[in-house]
Amino acid sequence: MEYQELLSAIFMERPNRFVAICILDGEPVAAHVKNTGRCRELLVPGAEVLLQYHPAPGRKTRYTLTHVQKGERLIHIDSQAPNHLVEEALRQGRLALPGFGTPELIRPETFYGDSRFDFYLEAVEKRGFAEIKGVTLEEEGWARFPDAPTERGVKHLEHLARAAAQGYWCYVIFVIQMSGIRGFSPNWRTHPAFGEALLKAQKAGVVPLAFESIVTPQRVELSAPVEIDLLKGRGQSC
Repeated sequence: MEYQELLSAIFMERPNRFVAICILDGEPVAAHVKNTGRCRELLVPGAEVLLQYHPAPGRKTRYTLTHVQKGERLIHIDSQAPNHLVEEALRQGRLALPGFGTPELIRPETFYGDSRFDFYLEAVEKRGFAEIKGVTLEEEGWARFPDAPTERGVKHLEHLARAAAQGYWCYVIFVIQMSGIRGFSPNWRTHPAFGEALLKAQKAGVVPLAFESIVTPQRVELSAPVEIDLLKGRGQSC
């Protein structure tokens, strides 16, 4: 996933979840935020950000906020990107799923009963589903999901577990939108129900995977797998 000529700016405020006010060349501008998560540890006044100039008919803003600098780590916050990164890696043969291998058929946004999964997959005599979650929260080198309660995320895990029980290969893939990560765990403090649902899904046959990303101002690409500890932080309260 490539970007052209991103502009450096300073984040000032987020009046609603879709808009950020930033200072660009000394002037305030409104930028679209393609991430409905809280991002409270990222979008703090004074944070360095990158904006994509993207004027188009019907748009309320001429800019899109794509990256945030947190210390020495550049974090990509476009919540639509993880699906693209996984599909790109699958189609290029850079991502082989445990037990499944490299899919021969990849079909995005596929319904299974009353459930809609990010990807339906086929290989030799194998069928499966994958659900993708973008991760932007980092604490002491560990990536965590979610950064806010997500009942929708819990339902996705329950539906994957149901499909696994019917004989499908099922995966939940956490795309960590940064590099230099030590490992991944559920955010037990913020949403323990998601952590419990993830444990139940794993017991039902759903395979959790986590990958960090190579993030530069010019390109974002799925990178290496990271350690997963589903129990790390369990018992913490919000």
